[in-house]
Amino acid sequence: MKIVVDAMGGDNAPHAIIEGCAMALAEIPELELILTGPRDAIETELAKYDCDASRINIVEAAEVIDMAEPPVEAIRKKKDSSLVRGLRLLQAGEAGAFVTAGSTGATIAGATLLVKRLLGVKRPALAPLLPTRKGKVMLIDCGANSEVRPSFLAQFALMGSIYMQRMEGIAAPRVGLVNNGAEPEKGTELTKAAYKLLREMPIKFVGTAEGRALVSGDFDVIVTDGFTGNVILKFMEGVAGVLTGMLKDELSRSWRAKLGAAIAMPAFRSFKKKMDYTEYGGALMLGVNGGVIKAHGSSNAKAICSTLRQAVGFIKADVVNVIKEEISKISLGDD
Repeated sequence: MKIVVDAMGGDNAPHAIIEGCAMALAEIPELELILTGPRDAIETELAKYDCDASRINIVEAAEVIDMAEPPVEAIRKKKDSSLVRGLRLLQAGEAGAFVTAGSTGATIAGATLLVKRLLGVKRPALAPLLPTRKGKVMLIDCGANSEVRPSFLAQFALMGSIYMQRMEGIAAPRVGLVNNGAEPEKGTELTKAAYKLLREMPIKFVGTAEGRALVSGDFDVIVTDGFTGNVILKFMEGVAGVLTGMLKDELSRSWRAKLGAAIAMPAFRSFKKKMDYTEYGGALMLGVNGGVIKAHGSSNAKAICSTLRQAVGFIKADVVNVIKEEISKISLGDD
């Protein structure tokens, strides 16, 4: 099972990327990797680990797309970048998935321009998994489409449902539509129209999802436009960081607090694990003709290993072909 990895993508590349690859190779016997980037830099990092060289192929790529570069321009001009080389290999069928911790914008642009949309998919969507009180929830879209139509949201809901069925084993994922109230008549013209479409889709649509309910565990898939989704995602990351910092401050204020913290340490460790993004893998680019997974830009080795584990599961579950088949059954018009 082959997966392409952008060895130069992310804040901690290439060392954290290669270390994560080494961890995944040790954990997943069937895994084979194609690493894109400067051969010398990759080989230097690989030499630190006891990896089976027969399961690793290096594809030379001299350029790197920086986080701040204009995405479309970077994809078109930096054809010898580690990200573009990786996407081209996926496009050519050399692997079943592509993993990068590099520029989100360039990943979205490259996946759309090079790997291309599945037949019938109006827009691909970026879909991370987030922690809730009762497990995980998929947020779709979280940045690929700032402006959407009701039919786009309907397809996002279907693609997200398929992923949660195939990957998380949920027979009938509960789908919610982000809105500013529980009543269907509330919201914008977009959400009102999308609500009507979602009721007709072959999914378990359970209604609107207000902000306070997004991580309640009452939903398995949360549907929204990419602008709103990205705000939700960044807000949650910020709140998690602030709460963790505040908790540490309070637990170190007195000897009583320190004693209580020591007693409650197992619970704190469990809580931290549930909130740790490195446990959840990356954000899927659903709706393109291949497995494209965007890991967090600051991913460490553990996060890369988790994302590779996710990619293996994605290939085994045949998510791309199932989405293609189910999308072909639905006619939504052009609204």
